[in-house]
Amino acid sequence: MENIAIIVILLFGIALLAIFSKKYKFPFPILLVITGVLISLIPGLPIIKLDPQVVLLLFMPPLLYSAAWHTSWHEFRTNIRPISLAAIGLVLFTTVLVAIVAHSFIPYFSWPMAFLLGAIISPPDAVAATSVTQGLGLRPTLLNILEGESLLNDASGLIAYKFALVAVTAGNFVFWSAGLTFLYSSILGVGIGFAVGYLIHLFYKKFVCDDTIAVAISLLTPYAAYLIAEHFETSGVLAVVTAGLFLSYRSSRILSHSARIMTTSIWQIINYFLNSLVFILIGLQLREIRSGLSNYSIYELFLYGTIVSIVVILVRFLWIIPSILLSNKVSEKIFKFNSKLTNSETIVFAWSGMRGVVSMAAAMAIPFTLKSGMSLPDRSLVLYLTFCVILVTLIPLGLTLPWLIKKLKISPYSVDMEEYEIRNSVVSHTISYIEENLSLMNDDLLNNIKSKYEVKYNRLQRTDLPSNYFGNGKLLPNQIFNEFTKVQIELINIERQEIEKMHSTGKNEEILRKMIFELDLEETRLQIEMYQN
Repeated sequence: MENIAIIVILLFGIALLAIFSKKYKFPFPILLVITGVLISLIPGLPIIKLDPQVVLLLFMPPLLYSAAWHTSWHEFRTNIRPISLAAIGLVLFTTVLVAIVAHSFIPYFSWPMAFLLGAIISPPDAVAATSVTQGLGLRPTLLNILEGESLLNDASGLIAYKFALVAVTAGNFVFWSAGLTFLYSSILGVGIGFAVGYLIHLFYKKFVCDDTIAVAISLLTPYAAYLIAEHFETSGVLAVVTAGLFLSYRSSRILSHSARIMTTSIWQIINYFLNSLVFILIGLQLREIRSGLSNYSIYELFLYGTIVSIVVILVRFLWIIPSILLSNKVSEKIFKFNSKLTNSETIVFAWSGMRGVVSMAAAMAIPFTLKSGMSLPDRSLVLYLTFCVILVTLIPLGLTLPWLIKKLKISPYSVDMEEYEIRNSVVSHTISYIEENLSLMNDDLLNNIKSKYEVKYNRLQRTDLPSNYFGNGKLLPNQIFNEFTKVQIELINIERQEIEKMHSTGKNEEILRKMIFELDLEETRLQIEMYQN
């Protein structure tokens, strides 16, 4: 009961922090971690222990599934080469270099523990990267590569972690065997993800006819993919990501409009709570981590944490920048990026290597003893170094990212022009369909239907968007389009006020609630339709 009470209090605190974050435009994940660290420094408060198995099972599947669901399969496939280079090559490169540096600079730090540390802190975090870069006006190509990297690198990082953990606890490691196991785990993990996604897809099409059941299945799918893959000792992360990409691409054909509305709303709430809890719990681990470091001086801890954190940051630059800058000089089959990044975007990509919950959970999952029963040496030090890397990559890099974008003079990107073109194309196609296929309809009915789309079309044509928008990165106010929408919202509020008055007159409550719900849906549609610039 005590832990439940603490979690409830934290959730209320998170809501207040979210308000502060939005009001002052401060990155929410960074604010949560800092708050967690400050809370952990208060004497007398109970220690909240982060069970790594609970984190990996409870938090990772839904967060990864949601990220995959909102990732464009087309963009993911287009950028598969840069994503793979970062998610696999960079993770392994980071693991090796961190291991070499840690073994060289930290006295009596064994090779197996050094490789274990490298595997733990090698993968950037999907939630951290997308949360920190959100709203910074970065080009979709860069965001898609960042999101794709974050989806896949957890898999390669956790597989490398498992190999290193075997070497630490059992004392044996065969390189060729590890390589084959890596391929087996990756291929079978993707296969299980496809299988789960395909079965869920068939289940939706043939049996599911209730929105509530559809949402329930959506919530269970990531856990099904993850648990089945883990049962066969393959990559649960890849299974979840694959299932999410597969079903997301087909969501418009397997879910009804009302089911999609419900699913979107529920997943937004789940993501909010899970993301928030993850980051504040990371900060709260400081007290437990400090308890096992009595054998080290403050100077030693500061030195080791600084060295490892700097290496993690530099390694990303050493890998990312050459692989992109040389993409046009080296064989296209090896390094060619389908969607080129500018030099400035390359620096931002290298800068966005934030670590998070996966690294913390993996460090906490290290066993306390070897198979022989002896205590595992340097476990507390690995936890501490992981915590340092998370703080350094998340807080300084995350807070300076807007400054870096401004310093590099990267023009803010907005999707408004692209949205305008897509809307214009859809409306024009619909009008053409009406004229070609509905001409025999009753004239009054035909005119009413056609006028609806002609209004949309006329509004779009009068939208104040400059023709050279993509060239100068500026967007003029969309006054015609937005003002029309604002008037409609104002009239919806008039309807809502009249319905509210009827509550006291004894009118049918069920009818009133239905009408309120209709108005809520209509206002939501109009708000989404408006241009935000």
